[in-house]
Amino acid sequence: MARKSSSKAAGKAPKQPGKVRTFLKQVGETYQLAAKYDRLLALKLIAIIAVVWALLMGFGILINFPWLFLLPGFLFGVLAATIYFGRRAERAAYLSIEGQSGAAAAVLQAMRGGWFTTPAVTFNRQQDCVHRVVCRAGVVLVSEGPASRVAAMLDAEERKVSRFAQGVAVTLLQSGNEPGQIPLRSLQKKLKKLPRILKPAQMTQLRRRFEAISAGGPSMPIPKGPMPRSTRDMRGARGGR
Repeated sequence: MARKSSSKAAGKAPKQPGKVRTFLKQVGETYQLAAKYDRLLALKLIAIIAVVWALLMGFGILINFPWLFLLPGFLFGVLAATIYFGRRAERAAYLSIEGQSGAAAAVLQAMRGGWFTTPAVTFNRQQDCVHRVVCRAGVVLVSEGPASRVAAMLDAEERKVSRFAQGVAVTLLQSGNEPGQIPLRSLQKKLKKLPRILKPAQMTQLRRRFEAISAGGPSMPIPKGPMPRSTRDMRGARGGR
């Protein structure tokens, strides 16, 4: 009997971690990242909960129903703290990769739903590079590096794209912190504001044409780590391309 029971135990698959445990682990990792760039984060979250709760309780006292806002006041405080935490976590995620080669590609690849990024379609010895995004707006070329060096790279890549995909709109964007460049945290929002010109079928055909001529993967490293697609996604933490 002992042998039979041991063989049954050996045949059982190991238990997978529950969804709650996985969620709590993700929240913990996100908090550690955010707290790395904001050491007072815990105190700020507690203060937000306390202030919101106190305000609603004060309103309850004025109307002689303080007990009515006892639990809702706390829940609204937690909601406000969660929204603030999501924004701080998003900021920390961008700061964690800012300045690294391929940081813009990591941000672009985190976009989903009709955004197809090919990292480093061209780059130089200083690791300045240009990434190509195929989307409903046509082709978007996004550079990384000083404006004095990447302007010529963007122009050269634009000529290549125009010859290959005649009549398709090509948008040039520079990511970075110099005047006229787009910071990493604003890059996704900038792309989402571009006018949608192509129909889904046209975009798919264009993407496949580029994939047919592209050889291999990116030739430079892309930073790893948590990269929120938007502030809304970080708020979803309550519950790449």
